[in-house]
Amino acid sequence: MARGKPKYQDLDLEGRCRMREGKNIVQVKNLKKTYTGNVEAVKGVSFDVKEKEVVVIIGSSGSGKSTVLRCVNRLIEPTDGEIYLEDQEITHQTTNMNLIRTEIGMVFQSFELFMHLTVLDNITLGLTKVRKYSRKKAVEIAEAMLERVDMSDKRDVFPGQLSGGQKQRIAIARALAMSPKVMLFDEPTSALDPELIGSVLKTMKQLAAEGMTMLVVTHEIGFAKEVGSWIIYMDKGEIVEEGPPEILNNPKTKRMTQFLSQILEVN
Repeated sequence: MARGKPKYQDLDLEGRCRMREGKNIVQVKNLKKTYTGNVEAVKGVSFDVKEKEVVVIIGSSGSGKSTVLRCVNRLIEPTDGEIYLEDQEITHQTTNMNLIRTEIGMVFQSFELFMHLTVLDNITLGLTKVRKYSRKKAVEIAEAMLERVDMSDKRDVFPGQLSGGQKQRIAIARALAMSPKVMLFDEPTSALDPELIGSVLKTMKQLAAEGMTMLVVTHEIGFAKEVGSWIIYMDKGEIVEEGPPEILNNPKTKRMTQFLSQILEVN
């Protein structure tokens, strides 16, 4: 879906929304994903994520938003289209995805922590096995990341002793430890009890304030309004509407208007 420069030239939104000029960190071009039985989950989606932006994808369950996110680091293989991390096409058949994934942090709905390892060891594992850092350096980085997500006091406990919100913050710390160029968040609060959601969103807001480039799939419309730089609304595998956060208050399409009204009724 091609687009020119947005019309909201004077919209500052606390410094988050500019003219979208700057370096592309992620580019998605005509992405398609078709499953067995000719089920089209994603139908020619195109967008980009600029450096230090928080691009938020919203939409109903089954709209294709999580499929798009997982295609970005090829946890799901696209049927067609191109995806770039900076200038490198990661959908090319010769791309070393193990190397690329060290540059793309991923936070899942279900935490994906190793339950038999302590919090500290969950974070240091990738640093020692993938980055090949010494144990000492890995521990130093892990401790710094734990402090960053306000979880330093949990370094020696096991994930089974943590709440869902705490587990998700550890998962964020683990991804951050690899110094990724972009962070992907796939419904990071959907598996949490309502009272635990705030701590995770607070951590994500802090990352945004620090300039982390983020691509976020979420139902948290308040987060999208407050932190998002660019909003993408998907329905039935397509981008229906996109723009700066203002579109959440003034959608232009009937489909997005209906979606937002349903979300507000639920909340």
